Amino acid sequence: MSNARETAVYTHGHHESVLRSHTWRTAANSAAYLLGSLKPHMKVLDIGCGPGTITADLAALVPDGHVTGVDHAPGILEQARVTAAERGLTNVDFAVADVHALEYPDDTFCVVHAHQVLQHVGDPVQALREMARVTRPGGLIAVRDSDYAAMTWFPESAGMDDWLDLYRRVARANGGEPDAGRRLKSWALRAGLTDITATSSTWTYSTAEERAWWSGLWADRTVASAYAERATEGGHATEERLRTIEAAWREWGRQEDGWFAVLHGEILCRKPA
Repeated sequence: MSNARETAVYTHGHHESVLRSHTWRTAANSAAYLLGSLKPHMKVLDIGCGPGTITADLAALVPDGHVTGVDHAPGILEQARVTAAERGLTNVDFAVADVHALEYPDDTFCVVHAHQVLQHVGDPVQALREMARVTRPGGLIAVRDSDYAAMTWFPESAGMDDWLDLYRRVARANGGEPDAGRRLKSWALRAGLTDITATSSTWTYSTAEERAWWSGLWADRTVASAYAERATEGGHATEERLRTIEAAWREWGRQEDGWFAVLHGEILCRKPA
């Protein structure tokens, strides 16, 4: 575990095409499995908060409590602070943190939440142990991650099949696990958690607007983001191959019958009282 923090590289980076996706995320479309458990007084830790859209939603849902959003990338936290300020939220703050070694005392938070985080970390079991450590007895650890191998779409496309194969290889070379959704319960058990509710939910893109948005951000991400650099510099793909995948995404986005579903695994774990 000692080098887990060094071996995992955030595959996507923070290119505009990535933030286009992150800023679309809300508590409703990304943390619905958790919302029924929130109470107004709760103290919440949001790990991997990124630009803070989910964090801000959580803060609005605990008006008598407090939310701390943390991310390993200091630069993105400024955008998160702006997001919270624009919404007039005063019960939220942000800090740099590493999920493998959180700088908070034991039993600090009522809820510790992580969305699309464990697929990118070097040691997800250690991350869950840390999340549980800083959770109060009787509190909740809430995790949601997509599962790339379970993503599916229509019409069929050899170029998009190639995208999925390439993405999974690049993510694993970076020390992550792109098929994290199916593994969350297993990781939680290995972390010593026992009261685990495992569920799943999806994002689906099928309208003309949704197809244009989803295909556009992945087309751009394929050729212009940190992911593109890691794909080429790591020897996983040539620039020509990336351009072919970009074209496949744009072609899919133009299909009137185009449909894409992203499966997510979710776990809600209660820490023993």
